[in-house]
Amino acid sequence: MGPAGSALAVAWDPDRYLRFANHRTRPGIELLARVPDIEVLQAVDLGSGTGELTSLIAERWPAARVTGIDSSPEMVARARSGHTDIEWVLSDIAAWDPEAPVDLLFSNAALHWLDDHENLFARLRSLVRPGGVVAVQMPDNWAAPTHRAPADILDGGDWPEAARQSLMRDRLSDPGAYARWLEPADVDLWRTTYFQRLTGDEPVWTWTTGSVLRPVLAALDDTDQQRFEAECKKRYAEAYPEDADGITVLPFSRLFVIATAKP
Repeated sequence: MGPAGSALAVAWDPDRYLRFANHRTRPGIELLARVPDIEVLQAVDLGSGTGELTSLIAERWPAARVTGIDSSPEMVARARSGHTDIEWVLSDIAAWDPEAPVDLLFSNAALHWLDDHENLFARLRSLVRPGGVVAVQMPDNWAAPTHRAPADILDGGDWPEAARQSLMRDRLSDPGAYARWLEPADVDLWRTTYFQRLTGDEPVWTWTTGSVLRPVLAALDDTDQQRFEAECKKRYAEAYPEDADGITVLPFSRLFVIATAKP
């Protein structure tokens, strides 16, 4: 969802992001299903995007005050137009603070945009009440061609430094580190690889330009965009060939963390 820091200046395209909406929301739905059945009066979705998952939180806990936080004006505008019963806040999620400890902090595919996870996750733990839950899902596909191909292209060619700097690199730590940073809490950690069956023309390019490559393209002029696009599409086609039925299988791994705060 919406990143923090300098990337805030780069507009998100909700329609492009939701081109593969089922694949993008499935991990969040599965994360939400694993959240324990606790009493929730205050829930916050950090990086709420267009609000589909935020609305599911509201459905599960209808008595709760539910707030969606996102740094993208485009995403917040889309969320407000579709879910008028939820409070939407335009904010850098790294700097956001609640008025009081909350019962549930939920974040799907957002916190990997932020640096310094040691302090970030310790801070998130401090923002929930005893017995409250921090539930997080982050993409963990950094060694796969989805992320390695553009990194190799940018690092090995004549490209503007701004484009190289704008490509998000692996910020995730060893899973055990998250358990330590979230103490004192009971922590459930797991990694899932989804074998996503995508359709359409050059779907891996469409997938990545809806998220991780968005800042890169914004840092390139038209000529460099065309060069980068051609090279990246070529590498994606080699790594993720389309089968005879027009299906492209994209394996994509994600890390899940659920921490229930101890007294």
